[in-house]
Amino acid sequence: MKKVLSTVLAAFASTLAIAQSPVNPNASQEAKDLLTFIYNQGGKGTLTGQHSYPLFSDIYMERVENLTDGMHPAVFGQDFGYSKPNSLDGINFRQRVIDNAIKWHKKGAIITLMWHAVPPTTDAIFTTWQGENGVQSKLTDKQWQDLLTEGTEINTRWKAQVDVIAFFLKQLQAENIPVIWRPYHEMNGDWFWWGHRPGENGYKKLFRMLYDRLTNYHKINNLLWVFNANELNGFNVKEYDGYYPGHDVVDILATDIYNSDYKGKDYELLLKLGEGKPIAWGEVGKLPTPDIVKKQPKWVWFMCWCEFLEVQNDWQRRMDIYKADNTITLEELAEIKK
Repeated sequence: MKKVLSTVLAAFASTLAIAQSPVNPNASQEAKDLLTFIYNQGGKGTLTGQHSYPLFSDIYMERVENLTDGMHPAVFGQDFGYSKPNSLDGINFRQRVIDNAIKWHKKGAIITLMWHAVPPTTDAIFTTWQGENGVQSKLTDKQWQDLLTEGTEINTRWKAQVDVIAFFLKQLQAENIPVIWRPYHEMNGDWFWWGHRPGENGYKKLFRMLYDRLTNYHKINNLLWVFNANELNGFNVKEYDGYYPGHDVVDILATDIYNSDYKGKDYELLLKLGEGKPIAWGEVGKLPTPDIVKKQPKWVWFMCWCEFLEVQNDWQRRMDIYKADNTITLEELAEIKK
């Protein structure tokens, strides 16, 4: 067991819990407890996390065990998918996503889910990554305004999409499982249909519409809402604040790190924008080093993306971060929560 564990346990036990409430006033007790834990965990050790493609079930969670001498990530991540059945992100695996979430929750992991959504301009229930109706397609300004306008054809399609996802999220609510929910991510980049729409009638309104549909219409109360942007890496990525929907609908702020090698600018800007709210690495390619975590200790978790665990990280880098004094594995998380 890493030497940090005793330090973390002592600090955790001696510190009064910070009573921070989720933005949803009707949040479940489990969601409240998870957010309180996240607030109290900030600065005491970054939680390890791993994403898995729906096609491969939870195999990457188990790969971590094989690649780190028996350790597991503390955070399990998966995507509801958008593509044809039996493909990498096949929509036919959505029930398995839920089953995996239940499985890893029972093992003690924290659950985070995301959604690469089909553009609401199509009637198709699945699509491709690129192409006319792909996740990386574009909406015209007219289509975007129709999306935001109650009663239009596109708006009605969008509601139907959300209602499908609500069906699955409700299963986790029925199991009393809190979910860190990070929809429509990387919005400050220009590659997804929901991207590069700053301002009050841009992404901010779409995020608020989704919050309203799931929270007020579907009464889903087990979600912690994440504003998950993309690192400011120079690849036509805009500043965070132009897309931030507001403190009243965001519990946690996050960014995805694939190119900038963990420059401190993202850390400082998210802390400033959040004004005390927790921050996280929503997705990463190359794993952070213990030194990076030491210099930027407020990141609550990192989520390594699928095959990048092996493609961008050699044995030493994996072992360094999983054995680090300032990171928390699933095994250590169980001890902390006792």
